[in-house]
Amino acid sequence: MEKKYLIQDIEPAAAQDLLALAQDEKAEGRRLCQICATAAEGSLEILYTFEKDNLLKNYKVLVDAGAPELQSVTAIYPYAFIYENELHDLFGVKFRNLSLDYGGTFFRIAEKTPWNPALKEGGES
Repeated sequence: MEKKYLIQDIEPAAAQDLLALAQDEKAEGRRLCQICATAAEGSLEILYTFEKDNLLKNYKVLVDAGAPELQSVTAIYPYAFIYENELHDLFGVKFRNLSLDYGGTFFRIAEKTPWNPALKEGGES
């Protein structure tokens, strides 16, 4: 049996629109699947993925790697606190209005923000 894969689009999104996008996705019946990040030339690419009926919808938000900050989506998706605390510890992303904030102690790691080169070179978050 041959597997068929759908092309997954990644739509750009502005940081200030993130909460409204999450509200819209929730209203459409989509669940939050993941929030992940990667460092890219002075910025961080944060990818939010939502799912409904096995179809994924992705939004990419760019934030300044030197001072990454976003609005938390935990008011809409309470379990997002796991993803957001992970991004705080590993990339130094600060989340406003995070419902359950571990304050940088979600993971036991040897160095702060190990996956954000800008904060390693320019100081701590």
